[in-house]
Amino acid sequence: MSEAKNDGRQLLIVEDDETLARTLKRSFERRGYAVEVAHSPEEMAALLQNFRPGYAVVDLKLGSASGLACVQTLRASDALMRVVVLTGFASIATAVEAIKLGASYYLAKPSNTDDIEAAFDRAEGNVETPVGDRPSSIKTVEWEHIHQILVETDFNISETARRLGMHRRTLARKLEKRQIR
Repeated sequence: MSEAKNDGRQLLIVEDDETLARTLKRSFERRGYAVEVAHSPEEMAALLQNFRPGYAVVDLKLGSASGLACVQTLRASDALMRVVVLTGFASIATAVEAIKLGASYYLAKPSNTDDIEAAFDRAEGNVETPVGDRPSSIKTVEWEHIHQILVETDFNISETARRLGMHRRTLARKLEKRQIR
């Protein structure tokens, strides 16, 4: 384990997919980062005892845990840390929550090392970002609503189904189509 001070090249990856975590670790190490990997919020908390990263990459869904709690913990440990949230199923609800909790940026998977490193450098919003003129589809609106309730219930499928007034298996089938990672 590294016991280096936050010199701007310390990176913590919080990702439960071991293959992706290993790939990101190698890629960032080739770019000169000292990298530590945690596969759960508990591992992350243990690593933070001796490792002071300036950067973090956090998966939104860590098994049954939410990466949003990790974002909050990371920012509490260092308010200047650049935290990028990765997710396989981006939604407006989770993007808003991640940013409110202190994430610097929010990226949809698949994202590569270039995308993540560029996100670390995006400290300010971009007023030149194009605003789409196409309204959301019914499926998108439904997914956004489901994802918002998932966030509110800390990704508890049974409670989300109850709040949505749908059968748990129906919700599970919908989620399988957009696997939450």
